[in-house]
Amino acid sequence: MEIGPKYKTNGDCEFVVWAPFRKLSLQLLTPKEQIFQMEKDEKGFWRATIENIQHEVCYRYILDSSLTRPDPASHFQPYGIYNASQTVNHVLFNWNDSDWKGIDLSSMIIYELHVGTFTAEGNFEAIIPRLEELRSIGINSIELMPIAQFPGERNWGYDGVFPFAVQNSYGGPIGLKKLVNECHKKGLAVILDVVYNHLGPVGNYLSDFGPYFTTKYKTPWGDAINYDGQYSDIVRNYFIENALHWFRNYHIDSLRLDAVHTIYDKSAKPFLKELAMCVRDYSKEQGRDFYLIAENDLRNSGMIQPAALTDYGINVQWCDDLHHCLHAILTGEHIGFHADFNSEQKLVQCMKNGYVSLNRKTQLESENFNDMQFVVYCQNHDQIGNRIYGERLSSLISFEALKLAAGIVILSPFIPLLFMGEEFAADSPFLYFANCSNHYLTEAVKKGRLAEFKKIGLIGTQSDPFEIETFISSKLKWESRTRGNHKIMLKFYKHLLQLRTSLPVLSNLDRSSMDIDIIDNTNVIVIRRWVDEHSVLIMLNFNKMDITFKLYAPPGRWWKILDSADILFGGPGTLMHSSFVTGDFITLRCNSVSVLNKVE
Repeated sequence: MEIGPKYKTNGDCEFVVWAPFRKLSLQLLTPKEQIFQMEKDEKGFWRATIENIQHEVCYRYILDSSLTRPDPASHFQPYGIYNASQTVNHVLFNWNDSDWKGIDLSSMIIYELHVGTFTAEGNFEAIIPRLEELRSIGINSIELMPIAQFPGERNWGYDGVFPFAVQNSYGGPIGLKKLVNECHKKGLAVILDVVYNHLGPVGNYLSDFGPYFTTKYKTPWGDAINYDGQYSDIVRNYFIENALHWFRNYHIDSLRLDAVHTIYDKSAKPFLKELAMCVRDYSKEQGRDFYLIAENDLRNSGMIQPAALTDYGINVQWCDDLHHCLHAILTGEHIGFHADFNSEQKLVQCMKNGYVSLNRKTQLESENFNDMQFVVYCQNHDQIGNRIYGERLSSLISFEALKLAAGIVILSPFIPLLFMGEEFAADSPFLYFANCSNHYLTEAVKKGRLAEFKKIGLIGTQSDPFEIETFISSKLKWESRTRGNHKIMLKFYKHLLQLRTSLPVLSNLDRSSMDIDIIDNTNVIVIRRWVDEHSVLIMLNFNKMDITFKLYAPPGRWWKILDSADILFGGPGTLMHSSFVTGDFITLRCNSVSVLNKVE
């Protein structure tokens, strides 16, 4: 059931809000102040229909004749989290994407970005001039970090408190629609990061309306959302409607579900299963696919197995293991959780199975899911921003090793994700930042983050998350991409992505069409991938020295189509011939990725 304000075709607007234990009235604040009585149904939903209401009316609810609150399903908070809500008539926007049918999962190349730091302006419309460049590199899907209304003007987005409202400082509903419309016109899908495991601590008024939260469970951010207790069916409806709201009103293509391992739900029909079913039903209605992508730290393949096999049916899952292996091997950081991933053997296991077996109690029945169901990366907002100094990989490893990491991700049989600026080896940090005036909360956040750093063995002085300089320093420096190694890295990424998209053997996500081994007595990994009679060899040298070995592969001639050590890509120069016959000796430069192509 839809909630919040909804305009009807005749110009009337219906307001629907759930408050089972309160008496509610509706207060319009513009164009003149008026109070309207609301009617309550047996489930605790209050309704009022206002005739011939103008667009963009400011309003709020009066609870028990005294307490005033914004709408918990507000579509816009133009004046911030403490002030009135504003209606949005979604049918008025002039969409130009009627022919858009989305991007198939198996073809996705994802680019994660933070709206506030992607450009100097820090809003939706400022992203639009960059879209053509992203498309020319080979990106076909952008993933927006959360944009639901949060306190202040700077935040990662995971402290949102109005799940249906588009952040005012980013440009609000119109700004988001303009961005999505332009993305679709240019052939780019839009993925939105949403948070269904908690709400932020400042400006969260849901509990004033009803039992949205439960004390049965605790998340790292406070009380858990009530997905399995009394009234949980209404709470579930709120978040399921939120998902459909983004698809329906903003033409979003996919949702990335933040930290689903902290969605606590012991019901017979889990919330995530119900959500996935509703999204599948909506997809059938619309005649095209809308996808759900889960972040799941439990490393549980059950989340993405077909719904008939498990209680879920989520389409795709982020996979941290590939990142952890690459980071541990290339940086030499073996502290904290990286200690479990510090070997080329673990990387091979990850490439074969999606996960690394840590000999712990995890569900890793990899035969029950296919390769298109993992998103992999060597950098993302968490892995950069949850370091003390917010260093990108470009600040931690050599230029050659950086190209090696990119090659593994982009040439893998998984869905690749890039983090904004990665494609030109951006060196600006991506720090944790927020905007909050509550002294006790800011101090608690700082202490909590320091404790987390110490727990994983990171020691240092963190930038103050609440100082504006921390936010400003995290903005991308776009001008750097036209010079030096930044320009060269951009060329390398473009070449990698062109190889992936132009060769069916590299865009194929069937893991059964892949062999992977480590050359004896070396740290060289050789991956053979094939489709029909077409094969490629991907050779990864993790040594800090050049390595020579004999080419063991199916008989025939193999042609070099990539060597990251090439002078063209800022390397020391290739030591490889243009082609090889099986049994020849090959010399790989240190920290390099090379590709040989064989066509029968």
